Amino acid sequence: MKTKKIILFDGVCNLCNSSVQFIIERDTKNVFLFSSLQSDFGQKILKENNLNEENFDSIILIDEDKIYQKSDAALRIAKELQSPIKYFNLFLILPQFLRDFGYDLIAKNRYKFFGKQESCWIPTEELKNKFLN
Repeated sequence: MKTKKIILFDGVCNLCNSSVQFIIERDTKNVFLFSSLQSDFGQKILKENNLNEENFDSIILIDEDKIYQKSDAALRIAKELQSPIKYFNLFLILPQFLRDFGYDLIAKNRYKFFGKQESCWIPTEELKNKFLN
């Protein structure tokens, strides 16, 4: 069995929560597991990899022993989803600093544009097996 890929996301960000729901709906190969960056699991991963444990402005993808952040993570996630979304990974040919510039603009303003929840999103019973604590 192929190892699952883990997505860490900002659990109080409306854009991030919508993105997770979008991914779940299109993850037909059942590739991904999820955890919020604020969770014990998320905090443990951040600490173990010397990543900022308080700044949640990047989605993180853990694929086997590699960690991807920002646009690298988003585009590698897209690669695993249904067409036409999977073709967004073609943007990986662009220099990372250009991709991350756009990513950072959205990430910096995500609460202003999309709002913020008081607490992390709780998955439904049928989705709980996709989430790590």
